[in-house]
Amino acid sequence: MIPSEDIAIRLANPAEYPALGALTVEAYASLPGMPSPAEQPEYYGLLRDVGSRASRASLRVYAAIGASGEVLGSVDFIGDMLDYASGGTASTVRDAAGIRLLAVTPAARARGIGKRLTQFCIERARELGRGKVILHSTRAMQTAWAMYERLGFERSPALDFRQGQLEVFGFELDLARPAAGT
Repeated sequence: MIPSEDIAIRLANPAEYPALGALTVEAYASLPGMPSPAEQPEYYGLLRDVGSRASRASLRVYAAIGASGEVLGSVDFIGDMLDYASGGTASTVRDAAGIRLLAVTPAARARGIGKRLTQFCIERARELGRGKVILHSTRAMQTAWAMYERLGFERSPALDFRQGQLEVFGFELDLARPAAGT
């Protein structure tokens, strides 16, 4: 595990957007069971186009940066669910913030970076006074799914949807509950 002081989480800068887009595409396309970029070109276009995502009013792209300045991962934090922009009903949830498109470089996986990015977003939601945090995962994302559950997220079937043939599962964290997995 990388010590906390060896990772900085900060707003991604536009010069990093191409690398972050490529990182996210690589992370998602490499998951067994995920559709390929050829099967879902629009989805992978969304993953790659960090600039368009970052242009949404309440969406911020954060990067995890290592001690020597290398990008280790990224996440989209959505302060207003109207900007969540996924399938299903998540954008109608009020008093919530969202987390989307968490990705960690292959070399940095299993070192706590995804957890740190998720915890960072949870704290941002608290700072904004939100009552809950919403996110989605798939069966192909079992490592992330298990991490979310350890952090206190619970399945929320009302938020589930299908992206083509891919089942996408909703999760919710009630911020009124004590923090888990810290």
